[in-house]
Amino acid sequence: MEEAKSTVRAVERALDILLCYTDATELTLTEISTRVSLHKSTVYRLLASLEAKGFLIREPEGDKYRLGFSIWELSAHMSQGDDPGMVLLPEMERLRDQVNETISLYVLSGQERVRVQAVQSNHAIRRVAPIGVRMPLYVGASSKILLAFGEAQVQQQVMMDAELAGIHRDTFLHQLHETQKAGYATSVEEREPGAAALSAPVFNRAGKLVAALAVSGPSNRLTLEVMHEQAPVIVEAARRMSTMLR
Repeated sequence: MEEAKSTVRAVERALDILLCYTDATELTLTEISTRVSLHKSTVYRLLASLEAKGFLIREPEGDKYRLGFSIWELSAHMSQGDDPGMVLLPEMERLRDQVNETISLYVLSGQERVRVQAVQSNHAIRRVAPIGVRMPLYVGASSKILLAFGEAQVQQQVMMDAELAGIHRDTFLHQLHETQKAGYATSVEEREPGAAALSAPVFNRAGKLVAALAVSGPSNRLTLEVMHEQAPVIVEAARRMSTMLR
């Protein structure tokens, strides 16, 4: 039993190391050790195993590791029908051409949201949206969508994070209620100064929330007035995407 627990723990730690690369291309042993809160000697042994299986590659010079070809081999066999980011990409491009702002698709991951697909605006000044970035769920238009139309249990968990961040419980719940009522959400400089976003829900055939579709851009261009004008456009785009997933 003890050996089984130790094996499971090693697997979990190895997966934690791979998840460090959701927002990084290269990481040193020290950086990985800090991120996963493990001693360097433990991390070094795990890195050696991941490197041996091709999941990580160590740079010839220096102490940096990057993702290996085994990751790409696995992803190549992922069904596009199971990947909403690929299925919905044409509609995201169509929406980008309509509103000429950056379009993103977010999914829920624990108590965070992850950008799984993005189409950049053609404006010279725009919101750059790298794929794989993880963000907190207590701020932002997409977070409101994922919480308002998602599981009540997640709302309760995130509410504690919101209160720790100085967001009053009643304010938090009111935002979610207004989001449900309107069918879309907006945010202006909630997470980042100078940025604004508009978001709507995408559902699957069972009527369960799959993702949050978002339009984002500079707040001086994507004002509240502009976002409310664009709301029917993004809501309709999200409805079409929901139909595609069915």
